[in-house]
Amino acid sequence: MADPYGFLKHDRADAKKRPAAERLSDWNEVYLDLDAETRGSQVRTQAARCMDCGVPFCHSGSAGCPLGNLIPEWNDLVRRGDWEQASDRLHATNNFPEFTGRLCPAPCEAACVLAISHDAGGAVAIKRVEQAIADVSWDQGLVKPAQSHVSSGKRVAVVGSGPAGLAAAQQLTRAGHEVTVYERDDRLGGLLRYGIPEFKMEKKVLDRRLSQLRKEGTKFVTGCEVGVDLTVEQLRERFDAVVLAVGALRGRDDTTTPGRELAGIHLAMEHLVPANRACEGDGAPGIDAAGKHVVIIGGGDTGADCYGTATRQGAASVLQLDQYPQPPSQRDDERSPWPVWPWILRTYPAHEEAGERKFAVAVESFVGDEDGHVRQIRLREVRVEKDASGRRVVVPTSEEVQVLPADLVLLAIGFEGVEHMPLLDALGIDLTSRGTISCGSDWQTQAPGVFVCGDAHRGASLVVWAIAEGRSVANAVDRFLTGSSDLPSPVIPNQLPLAVV
Repeated sequence: MADPYGFLKHDRADAKKRPAAERLSDWNEVYLDLDAETRGSQVRTQAARCMDCGVPFCHSGSAGCPLGNLIPEWNDLVRRGDWEQASDRLHATNNFPEFTGRLCPAPCEAACVLAISHDAGGAVAIKRVEQAIADVSWDQGLVKPAQSHVSSGKRVAVVGSGPAGLAAAQQLTRAGHEVTVYERDDRLGGLLRYGIPEFKMEKKVLDRRLSQLRKEGTKFVTGCEVGVDLTVEQLRERFDAVVLAVGALRGRDDTTTPGRELAGIHLAMEHLVPANRACEGDGAPGIDAAGKHVVIIGGGDTGADCYGTATRQGAASVLQLDQYPQPPSQRDDERSPWPVWPWILRTYPAHEEAGERKFAVAVESFVGDEDGHVRQIRLREVRVEKDASGRRVVVPTSEEVQVLPADLVLLAIGFEGVEHMPLLDALGIDLTSRGTISCGSDWQTQAPGVFVCGDAHRGASLVVWAIAEGRSVANAVDRFLTGSSDLPSPVIPNQLPLAVV
């Protein structure tokens, strides 16, 4: 058992970041890469804060970790310095802890019992411990290919190489199936490759894991759009089951604000993808923030990614706008009681580097120059309400209009679901009213033998949910092909009936 008094002996300590000026001069990860001895001693102290709390809400899928990570177990193993066993327990539930340790917003920490009281020093630094276990595992050669010793003779196609698709592929390959992952882009990884900026996760971390999957026997095909380059007839002929892990990349646009048609206004992914390609060595991005006044509309993760990317590109200024009021710095027990995900102000490392944020504001109009390029925004203070039908409406609260410079506007206001693609039409799969692909309790879609997981099923969500659904759909596919499965299935999904679209 972990030391039940550890949280009384040690304060929470988050990982240290590199100096802001240094971070802005490169695209390397924000956090310091400590030597093994220092990392080990610091993280062991943090793991010792985990106590025998009786009911570990941190790995409850309803409030904490959707993967069911055995957090108290590997915390205690780290406290004792047993990194090999900690790695084993972590990988038992999570295929890619080096991804989640860097990218997951850590619902486990929000559900930690120590997060109940502000006087307890804060939640255990679970995410930091998780990343340390993952990194130590790679450094010490503990991560090895897990090759299947049997072959089922069944072939599975996975469409999409994001975290959901990769998790499903790895699990199914290890179960003895012949798995081929199809990716329409020129490189593997989906949003991990072209959506997540290099400063949040260097792509060598992704490439290292992809190498393991290849050695285990998973096959990859890039530059292939299934439904176009590979027809559905060919797909059905070659494979016994298909997993759709195509994501939910249809960006939400602003079609009502006057001036939206001006040049220089783009969806967030139109900025992030070429920026990531530039880091891969593909040349200068077509949309570059260098020397420009950048306005980012949207206060979430994607907006913060655009924020950090723009500052690194050398923007003259960066302003991020959010229609909602500034959240409190600590959990509001009435609005978001423990252990649910709290409504609090989230400050990303990018916000500490440069720029400014404004809350409870909305763009009234975009103003362009004589060449039709955006140059200014007209800004009003607003309040978000719901009308009688429950529809969200934005209501101005002030007559004052602020006019601010804007040479580049990035819309980071969410995603509307799965992109419309020939594959779905050919399979006879309809999208739901939320723009997602529905399935039954066995993860099977309207098309027999075709399964779905990740953002394509849930809508845009967390990397940890993508991996969890990938693992669950692997169990379902394995059962479909063989009649039973020993693969773990961490998620019990709340499915919509197939008729609801």
